Formats: sequence, C-alpha cells, structure tokens
Amino acid sequence: MNYTFDFNAVSLGPLIEGLIVTLELTVAANLIGVILGFPLALLLMSRIAVIRWPATLFVEFFRCTPAIVQIVWFFYCVPMLFNVFLGSMTMGILALGLNLMAFNAEAYRAAIQAVPREQVDAGIALGLNPFQRVFYIVLPNALRASIPVLLTNGIVIFQQSALVAIVAVQDLMYQAKTLATETYRPIETFTIAALIYFAVSFPVTQVVGWLERRRQVLTS
Repeated sequence: MNYTFDFNAVSLGPLIEGLIVTLELTVAANLIGVILGFPLALLLMSRIAVIRWPATLFVEFFRCTPAIVQIVWFFYCVPMLFNVFLGSMTMGILALGLNLMAFNAEAYRAAIQAVPREQVDAGIALGLNPFQRVFYIVLPNALRASIPVLLTNGIVIFQQSALVAIVAVQDLMYQAKTLATETYRPIETFTIAALIYFAVSFPVTQVVGWLERRRQVLTS
C-alpha cells in the first residue's frame, strides 16, 4: 500500500462541532427515554388489555425495526402523513428518544418485577395509595436496579446517533463525511471520528461494569 497518512490534514474544529451536536442529541434522547420509559413500563404491566396492547405494540415496533428506518420514517413520513414539519434535529431527537424509550421500558419492567413484594405490602399497610406506592417505593427501587442497563442503552443511542447524518443533521458523522470529501482523507478522518466515539463511550462502559460488579457484591 502506497498510501501516505497525514492526520494533520484533518481539522478537528468541524469534528468537535459535530460532537457537540451528537451530545445534544444523546442527552435529549436520554431525557425522553429515561423519563417516559418508566410510565411506559407501567402500561406494559397493566392488567387491562386495551392499555397493555398498544404499549406492547409501541415497544415491539421500536425493538423490531432498524433505527435507521425509524429515523428516515420520522424525517420523511411524519410531514407527509400528519402535515407536521419540524427541523431535522427535532426529528432525530424524537426518533432516537422514542427508540430509547422502548428499550428502557423493558429495563424498567424487569426492575419493577424484581421489587420485593414485602415493600409494596408495607406501603399498603401504611395507607399509601397506588400512585404513592409507585412513586415512593417502586420507582426508587426500579431506577436503582436498572441504572446499568439505562447507561448501556444510553451509550448505544450515542453510537446510533451517527445514523441521523443521513437526514442532514450536522452531527459528528455528518461532519466527518463532509471533511473526508473535502480533504480526500477518509482514512484519517473516519479514524479520528471513531476515536472520538470511543473516547466518549469507553468511560461509560467502564462505569457500567463497575456498577454491575458492585451490585453483584451487594447482592451476594
């Protein structure tokens, strides 16, 4: 191979700008996924079929279709079907946020099912109504138990956010593609982009591993 590497030809400025957009996408999607995932999990566990089945269909749709299809569908189909025109950034946040919401709902549901029945019974004995039992007993336990999975899902969304580049959101991947075209240095450009994704993802994965090991020690 006669290729001569020249990493100095790649300007970090556009990539940093793209990283900021990527982080904004990730944070917004995680807010949607973490906050709305819990009530969705409660709907999934409802004994009323007319409530449970739509929630189940929602979750299965996002779990069983590719994220890139969901992003493209929101960007092109929502304006045509509902006459709603939002910016590409907003569409990207909605697509990623709802995707994460579906996966987090499953994490919450597993955590809710692991809440000791004795604690719920204690809440009943104290006279707490169903909402209070969920808010003061179920939610804290479920949130604490599901933190490793929520963090893992969050970093997956950070990585999947690269897909929004196809709908012209100027994230890290979009800037990398543009820079690679302008400089004719795709190897260097995408290598640096990959290292940036790795630099953000790796510390979070280490935190997740530490939390899981700590949880195993506490439960053993």
